[in-house]
Amino acid sequence: MPGSIDLIVSTAYIGVTIWIAYWLRLYALFYLDSYPLTRALVFEFIATAELCGACFELIIIADNWGVWMYALYLFLLTIWWSINWYEASACPYTHMEDVVIRKKPLIVAFLLICAELAGGLLIFKYIQILWALQFASTHKNRAYGDCTTDLQVSAITGALVECIATCMCRVVSRVLGDLNPRFSTIIDAFVGTSLVVAAFNYTGGYFNPALATSLKYGCLGTSSMEHVIVYWIGACIGSIASLHVYRMSFVQNFIQVQESTNAIY
Repeated sequence: MPGSIDLIVSTAYIGVTIWIAYWLRLYALFYLDSYPLTRALVFEFIATAELCGACFELIIIADNWGVWMYALYLFLLTIWWSINWYEASACPYTHMEDVVIRKKPLIVAFLLICAELAGGLLIFKYIQILWALQFASTHKNRAYGDCTTDLQVSAITGALVECIATCMCRVVSRVLGDLNPRFSTIIDAFVGTSLVVAAFNYTGGYFNPALATSLKYGCLGTSSMEHVIVYWIGACIGSIASLHVYRMSFVQNFIQVQESTNAIY
């Protein structure tokens, strides 16, 4: 049974990862202020590398201390990322949404997605170095061992899970963005974490193609096609669908009621 020292090591690795990313962002903000596209690409690279680097360690925590400890760490990290990522999303479908609503050119969205994938894939070399040190017993044989899939259902069912949960996440985020309640960041993090926990035993609850590709592409138990269907097609359809759900009358009526209530008080 893993001990408290192992959990401290995992926590320290996550802390080091987000600390490095924090300072890299500050340098990028200072030196690339006059180059908005380059800055955006660098921010997406850093944010996705940070996200995936932390989530590699969260896998260790989930495997050894259970999904609820994993959820606690994810909840706190999500709040941190919401505050510190500036305009970066570390998620490909947010740029697809921007293309659909004509907020962003297709070529820019493509470049940003490429930057995210580069950050997500390259970060594993850094994680391998940390795991190879084996400061924690939970890291034994993890640096170079084979990974296994988190998909515990059929590809179609998994795609539906990722699609529906992604749609719900995006609608909630948009509504919170409109209403801007006092604790919107905490509410958004809570909803996202809750959906991850709900989907954990089905697909792993990634709701992010770049994250899923970094952590689970090529793992034993899932073919490349199944991975694309579940974590790319499923999540991206859910994201685009959220644009239509958000415009539905019941969502807009809810927003108007909340805004009028706030105006009264």
